[in-house]
Order: sequence, then C-alpha cells, then structure tokens
Amino acid sequence: MTLNLCVLTPNRIVWDSEVKEIILSTNSGQIGVLPNHAPIATAVDIGILRIRLNDQWLTMALMGGFARIGNNEITVLVNDAEKSSDIDPEEAQQTLEIAEAALRKAEGKRQTIEANLALRRARTRVEAINAIS
Repeated sequence: MTLNLCVLTPNRIVWDSEVKEIILSTNSGQIGVLPNHAPIATAVDIGILRIRLNDQWLTMALMGGFARIGNNEITVLVNDAEKSSDIDPEEAQQTLEIAEAALRKAEGKRQTIEANLALRRARTRVEAINAIS
C-alpha cells in the first residue's frame, strides 16, 4: 500500500507521486506517516522532509507551511521547497556562512529575528544535502 504525496509551493509542484512513507517536520516535532494514517492537519516547520520510495530515502528542504493528511493522501503547502538533489552544496554552505555572519552583526530585535530565520533556512538546506539516506 502507498501514499500519494503532493508538495506544492506558490510557484510550482515540487513533488506529486506515490511514496511508501514520509517523516515530516512539524511545529510540534517530527511525525512519521504510513498508509492508513489518521486524518490530521498540521503546521509544517522549516526542516527536512524524508521520503521513502521502496528501500530508498530521499530528502527535501521545506521552508514552513501546512500539511493535510487523510485517505492515504498527503498535501504539503509550503513557502518554498527544494529536493536535496537540486541543492548546490557549495552555494548552500556559502549561504549558511553568510547567514551566520548576518546573525552576529544583527542589531535590534527585528534584525535578530530575520537573521535567525535566514540561518534556520540555510541550515535546513545544508542538512537536506547531508542527511543520511
């Protein structure tokens, strides 16, 4: 038995096919979803989506949004998403270093909050590349 996973951003469909299992980062922690999972709607955190296709695991960086699970269908609506295979490792590492420097230089609450969000996004992209499959 499989699940139909659809990952959408405002601009494109990132994923739309059947999977065996997913592990999703939510605002209250990670949840694993297998076929016949109880219906749920949840907020999606900035984090990694792990996707199992048969014996292979793939990863995707998600940038926050919402997910709806029910009737063996998972719809994930996020601000942005990137498959780990589409992320350039050098660019991701450089972005992480820039985000770390911006946080060190941040002055005031607003700059600190924005720098922390940029750092979380940059870390997630690097983690997606380095995730153990």
